[in-house]
Amino acid sequence: MTLDDLRVFVAVCRAGSLSAVARELGRTQSAVSQHVRRLERETGVSLLERRPRGVVPTHAGRVLCEAAADSIAGLDLTLRRLGDLVNGECGSVRVTTGATTVRHFMSEAVVAFRRQYPQVSLEFQTENSSRNCFDALVASNLDLAWITIGGPVRGIEQRPVVELPWVLAVRVDDPLAGRSCVDVTDLDGIRLVRLPQNSTSGNRLDAAFAQLGIRISSDTGVADWDTALLLVELGLGHAVVPALPGWAVPGEDGPLRLVPVRGLPPLPVGWAVRRWDALPPLARVFADTVARHCTEKVRGTARQGRPG
Repeated sequence: MTLDDLRVFVAVCRAGSLSAVARELGRTQSAVSQHVRRLERETGVSLLERRPRGVVPTHAGRVLCEAAADSIAGLDLTLRRLGDLVNGECGSVRVTTGATTVRHFMSEAVVAFRRQYPQVSLEFQTENSSRNCFDALVASNLDLAWITIGGPVRGIEQRPVVELPWVLAVRVDDPLAGRSCVDVTDLDGIRLVRLPQNSTSGNRLDAAFAQLGIRISSDTGVADWDTALLLVELGLGHAVVPALPGWAVPGEDGPLRLVPVRGLPPLPVGWAVRRWDALPPLARVFADTVARHCTEKVRGTARQGRPG
């Protein structure tokens, strides 16, 4: 049993596919299977159940996967910290996040961090949901994940940075465009461009609507918040989205208006890591830098959007 065997096995459990892991690692499917078979020989139990559309871990496989993932995560963090001790301020910071996060939340912080640590490498790995960010954080040699804060996740520590209020995106010629705000009850029966159903933000919004008894219809879905605004601009409906830093506010020129929505709980976003106390020093500095700049930016947007 080798560390590589365990890494491959954890990757297979998370992907649910031997072929997908083989493509990701640049190996043959037979080579990936050999890692699993070696583990099964040494443990004496079946670890994977083959199904028509992939594989799933058996009960014994889940036990081994959880233990291996925790151990690998701890080892990776330790190796990164040792590397930082050797390299000083010439190390790297690896972040996983959504496709548009850097533009909305991190742009100023990236510039500030680069000025302070010009020799440090910044690496960003794009995922399309917080769930995928969690999986990448656990399975890969990553430091930080910028996510929508949700429920507890095994092996992950979450730290909120800011809370984003919700706004209704409408075309400038829409009757609601002239409102200074709308109540959530005003949305009952409205047709919305839907946020991704597998996303934490979409699930939080759906849960809030359900709790309040608000009925929403939708025939259009998107992969990210920026695309939601584009589809509203094209006349495909309205969208309820979090008020991201840097977006236009009511009263500005342009084809859209973002009208604050009263009655919806704000959306918390922030950092996720495997262990804060084991986070490499450079990654901690980057996380703190983003948190500081993001908080300032959100406060500035809020002041700008207040009615005069």
